[in-house]
Amino acid sequence: MPDTFFELVCYNLFMNFSEILKPGLAAEKHATVTDTNTAASFGSGAIAVYATPAMIALMESAALSAVDTLPQGWSTVGTELNVKHLSATPVGMKVFARAELLSIDGRALSFKVEAFDEAGKIGEGTHGRFIIEVEKFLAKAESKKA
Repeated sequence: MPDTFFELVCYNLFMNFSEILKPGLAAEKHATVTDTNTAASFGSGAIAVYATPAMIALMESAALSAVDTLPQGWSTVGTELNVKHLSATPVGMKVFARAELLSIDGRALSFKVEAFDEAGKIGEGTHGRFIIEVEKFLAKAESKKA
């Protein structure tokens, strides 16, 4: 990591994220289906089974964790989802999502995402994330209020 302010500025301007992140990085996130993450609770359906928005959030969380080696001050934001929810999961079952980094194109990241319950695969698809400099990103978002 750079030592001086000048080195830090140059490092940020010319950062090559493909030197930090490599395809194949992966992570998993686990959860249990409860009354709070059902379709009925989320408002995405009327039935007490694992909600598609909850599954997607678990997939995104896994993708975020897969690239948690970014330097301080940098993070990723979700930009695209193409996901199929394949099977219902009842309250009480355990679920997990897995994300694997497929490619890096500048600051754009592509992931394969999958979700499973104790009986098998419940979801699959792709997910795009973009690397952002947190301070600049938040300043731009806040500027919308003006």
